[in-house]
Amino acid sequence: MKRDSRKESHKPEGGSPAAGSATQEHQHEHNPRQSAQAAFASYAAPLVSDAIGYAHAVHDDASPEALHKLRVSLRRMRSLWWAFAPLLEKGENTRQRALYKYLATAAGKTRDWDILIELLTQKAAARDMEPKLKEARGEALATSRETLSNADVKHLLREALTSASTEINTAHERMPLSGFASKRVKASEHSLMKRAKRARKAKHSNYAAFHDVRKAGKKLRYLLEFFQPVLSGSHKRTLKRLKQVQKRFGALNDVVASETLLRDNSALLEGSGDTEAALRWLHKERNRRMRSASGLLHKL
Repeated sequence: MKRDSRKESHKPEGGSPAAGSATQEHQHEHNPRQSAQAAFASYAAPLVSDAIGYAHAVHDDASPEALHKLRVSLRRMRSLWWAFAPLLEKGENTRQRALYKYLATAAGKTRDWDILIELLTQKAAARDMEPKLKEARGEALATSRETLSNADVKHLLREALTSASTEINTAHERMPLSGFASKRVKASEHSLMKRAKRARKAKHSNYAAFHDVRKAGKKLRYLLEFFQPVLSGSHKRTLKRLKQVQKRFGALNDVVASETLLRDNSALLEGSGDTEAALRWLHKERNRRMRSASGLLHKL
């Protein structure tokens, strides 16, 4: 496979976005002869630091970008824990990944309103709904902040890192990082191919099949970005395709999630605009984006 990694901006714990992320700096320290066990903490620690920093920032920054960065950070952590799953006790790994998903979902509830608002501003007839939508967004933000605060993100994530690092490094067997990384990337690639095949056979009404492709593609992309310094060959073309898939399938997910959110909250928005007209427009947009996403499946 071909690859080329796009660097993502990161934020150190409790601070502002850094010019060069800790994750990128640590990536360059890895070499193929290092053991996977020894490498884990240097991959995981910067991600944990970033997630803690973004969670802290959400309390002061109500912008869509702050919430999006937190969600991306937690998704990257879930992908890394998946990559190292063979070296971790299954139950504990499952619980930790569930924790990251729970925190990402907490941030995501507000982000979903942001996406709906952004989509509906494209439709003039739906702009009357904007005040009510923003009010609902504000309530969701308050809930997101409360959930993240009550969860004590800093303590939870540091504890998860310590637990996983300790378990991985108490194992007597050592595995070369290069071989381990290659196997996990291949497993992720196999998962993506399997889901893409299923989606190609699925009807356009079967959004779940497309959603599975999106998630599998995102995981493979993150793994290639984590492990690129120790993988053989170039993955430039693969990453380019994965970013294209992520963008197009992400656009589809945005409109599907928005349609569901608007439908579920139609009573809340009653009297603020033509909800049914907005739903019809979103459904039409969903079909258009479904066709667009479908066109990329053969490239995988």
